[in-house]
Amino acid sequence: MSILVESLTKVYGTQKAVDDISFSANQGVLGFLGPNGAGKSTTMKIITTFIPQTAGKVSVCGYDVNLQQQEVKRNIGYLPESNPLYLDMYVKESMAFIASVHRMKSPGKRIDEIIEQTGLGPEQHKKIGQLSKGYRQRVGLAQAMIHDPQVLIMDEPTSGLDPNQLIGIRQLILDLGKTKTVILSTHIMQEVEAVCDHVIIINKGKIVADDTLSGLRDKNQGKTLENIFIGLTNGLVRL
Repeated sequence: MSILVESLTKVYGTQKAVDDISFSANQGVLGFLGPNGAGKSTTMKIITTFIPQTAGKVSVCGYDVNLQQQEVKRNIGYLPESNPLYLDMYVKESMAFIASVHRMKSPGKRIDEIIEQTGLGPEQHKKIGQLSKGYRQRVGLAQAMIHDPQVLIMDEPTSGLDPNQLIGIRQLILDLGKTKTVILSTHIMQEVEAVCDHVIIINKGKIVADDTLSGLRDKNQGKTLENIFIGLTNGLVRL
């Protein structure tokens, strides 16, 4: 398994943000869905080693997120919702900086590859602060992918994009899912239906659905994913 989560729990004071969840993810695109405050971001931060869990176990490509953090970081790329970027850096300069963080040797060829893959070629000599939101999202993706990780975790990667920008990012995610494990967290149900092979829905810290898209529809008389999501997270449906 590229990602294996076993009995994961995270407690903040008296609040249980993640409540004994287990799931796995392999090659392809997994939609990780839930309302605000459901525990999505907390789970992703634990998987990416940003915060420790209270209980349970998480491994990425066979490496424990607590005991083997450096190995996990080598195998994972993370695009957070905030997409933090150095706006005064030029695009290509920022790629070289992130490559140095990963201690990549002779990264020039890889930088050229990732710029082409993410469609940043026309913008590579501009400052990031001069770019549109769509191209800034591409820079964030490129930085997450520069070290060629096996696992990519993306939190709201298409939020605020116009339809043309959205199509480009959607195709990039589809292409990545052919060779990598991608976890996509979003509130946009159309995006999930367009790119995801499998869906997990979390609500109040617990997983309420873990199935393929077709499996979810079969269990819910062909309803749209949006209606299934609303039913599950409002307690109207149980799977």
